[in-house]
Amino acid sequence: MTEVANRHSHHGAGGVILHFGRVYDLLVWVLLRGREEEFRERIIDLARLKPGESVLDVGCGTGTLAIAAKRRVGPTAAVAGIDASPGMIAQASRKARKAGLDIVFKIESVEALPFPDAQFDVVLSTLMLHHLPPKLRERGIREMRRVLKAGGRVLVVDFGGIEQQRGLLANIHRRHGHVNPSEVIALLSAAGLSVVERGPVGTKDLHFAMGTAAGCEK
Repeated sequence: MTEVANRHSHHGAGGVILHFGRVYDLLVWVLLRGREEEFRERIIDLARLKPGESVLDVGCGTGTLAIAAKRRVGPTAAVAGIDASPGMIAQASRKARKAGLDIVFKIESVEALPFPDAQFDVVLSTLMLHHLPPKLRERGIREMRRVLKAGGRVLVVDFGGIEQQRGLLANIHRRHGHVNPSEVIALLSAAGLSVVERGPVGTKDLHFAMGTAAGCEK
């Protein structure tokens, strides 16, 4: 996988950009041992998505999580996904059309989200932050906070620090970097979010942190 990623990615201004959208879903299926749907539903549950909530998936890849989110929040709720890779966005758009779901996918970078302030109830970042250098991680989290409504939630899921990286998934992504759980919490707090929940996500390699914006709690 590391060799595949190296052949089909590059280090752009916004960090590592993956370009193998057509094989990415199969690769994820193999790495998660066929449990991708279970993993995505776990993420949706952690985000506490409810019908009618608007959702932004940052670093959406081929759109699997955004599609799962859309099914959870319902047909009238707005769901969007951004990714810096044109190939990933093209694949995500095809999947959404095939599923008959109205989801907006855009080729954009996390450090300059193309949305107005306070637009979304929930912002998701799954296995994306570790691709970014430290300065862009900070800018990206601040952008997620900017587009979040009062009382909204940011959920970050990513690989833990070096001391936690012992499984297959972590070894594959080791060259792309890692994000210590403590760093994620510090980034969320520095952006003005209150961290209300944290912990592992079904495996010692993956950790999550949930931050909420000031305002009426959801």
